Amino acid sequence: MSKILEMIHITKCFPSVMANDNVTLAVEEGEVHSLLGENGAGKSTLMNVLCGLYRPTSGSIKLDGEEVKFSSARDAMAKGIGMVHQHFMLIPTMTVLDNCLIGAKDAGKLVLDRKTTAEKLSELIEKYDMKVDLNAKVGSLSVGQRQRVEIIKVLYRGARILILDEPTAVLTPQETLELFEMIRSLTENNFTVLFISHKLNEVKEISDKVTVLRQGCVTGTYKTDDCSVEDLARLMVGREIDLSVNREECEKCEVLLDVKNLVLENAEEQKRQLDDICFEVREGEILGVAGVDGNGQSELVECLTGMQVASSGEIMYKGRDLRKMKTREIMASGISHIPQDRQKTGLIMPMTLVENFALQDYYCKEFGKCVYLNWGAVEDHSKKLIKDFSIKTPSEFELAQNLSGGNQQKVIIAREISREPELLIAMHPTRGLDVGAIEYIHQQLVEQRNQGVGILLVSTELEEVMKLSDRIVVMYEGKIMGMVKPSDVTIEEMGLMMGGQELDSIRIKKAV
Repeated sequence: MSKILEMIHITKCFPSVMANDNVTLAVEEGEVHSLLGENGAGKSTLMNVLCGLYRPTSGSIKLDGEEVKFSSARDAMAKGIGMVHQHFMLIPTMTVLDNCLIGAKDAGKLVLDRKTTAEKLSELIEKYDMKVDLNAKVGSLSVGQRQRVEIIKVLYRGARILILDEPTAVLTPQETLELFEMIRSLTENNFTVLFISHKLNEVKEISDKVTVLRQGCVTGTYKTDDCSVEDLARLMVGREIDLSVNREECEKCEVLLDVKNLVLENAEEQKRQLDDICFEVREGEILGVAGVDGNGQSELVECLTGMQVASSGEIMYKGRDLRKMKTREIMASGISHIPQDRQKTGLIMPMTLVENFALQDYYCKEFGKCVYLNWGAVEDHSKKLIKDFSIKTPSEFELAQNLSGGNQQKVIIAREISREPELLIAMHPTRGLDVGAIEYIHQQLVEQRNQGVGILLVSTELEEVMKLSDRIVVMYEGKIMGMVKPSDVTIEEMGLMMGGQELDSIRIKKAV
């Protein structure tokens, strides 16, 4: 294979950060080339340089041996480089065809030829078996189908190098397999794929080569067949990573949280966001909630933490109905909450770590009296948490916004665990984090569970839920498709439940 792309000595500096430091990357035509690295290693910056969103401070880019310069994403697209972002850029109320037409150009014509465009798109859909209806509204499509629309868009615009950013983050196992089949079909037709992911098993499965970045520099490029998953983890973080989970067998303990027939109506859309939800969380167990994002998980956690009031049903915690309590009362009753978005709802980014550590309990006796804070006590508490949870920061007075994503998450986990909860509600605790941070957070969750804390773990990472949970419920469109033990269910069955099939019906079909 010949080199289709070379990024030579790319350096990208921001006012206070060198994001890429003399990075050189060579990619061959028709290969899947993965990029691995910790949070802040420079992967996204490098790809933003490649697709024209950033201009490099120094260095050059060559396509087919000729130097090119991009001043916009349109320039990069004109040269055959297209990026499918993790967060899709589609308009839900428009059809697939109309979404593909947005931003498209037809040389020499004032009006786009919809018929010709539809024919070209249909050819792409058929050739690569994408199974998408051009006339369907994007809002009616599954997450996997929306991703295919994004891929169709860049192919239609002439992309021959595709950058896929965390493409499996929101897919079911079946949709991931379909994506991989599509990628293999594309590379067989001489397309080149740059694959960014933190899921090492998937990198190992789909990639031909992998380039590892650490602190803005390339540490090496390797043939994927020559590396184990453990090798890739070590190359990313510079040390051995233990991804195993050691936990004691969960015994039948007291029920901490008992949710019965929980319903949340959406008056505007005239549908139920939560539909007759029932489950229990016991002391010393992790109950996992699995499902593709957007199937009622956020609404469930908001109802449990007082951020929304359910339309009907019961949320009983130690004999008290949380539906009748405000958020502060809920948190003061022995519940801690790791929210789904660390920057929007977990931290106040322009505030210091000292201030963020005090957010939940600033009104308690240990930190002050009436309107006066005992700053000495708050600062001592902050120093202890920074040390105990290995948070990388210049000092306790550093602004939260200046920390890496992994360290921001550690701040939240340290704050919530230090409150010594009896029930911990953790939503997407490792989203967007690298393997080193994931290892640490998993250890913290299991340690809390082993100490008798009940944990409700909500995650779209199926591997995470399967590895950590004692029992699992699967949600689809606000309903529970089934409750299982990880040892009693297959990945395939979990994926089918995440796609809307109930466990009993899956097993009846298999038996037939």
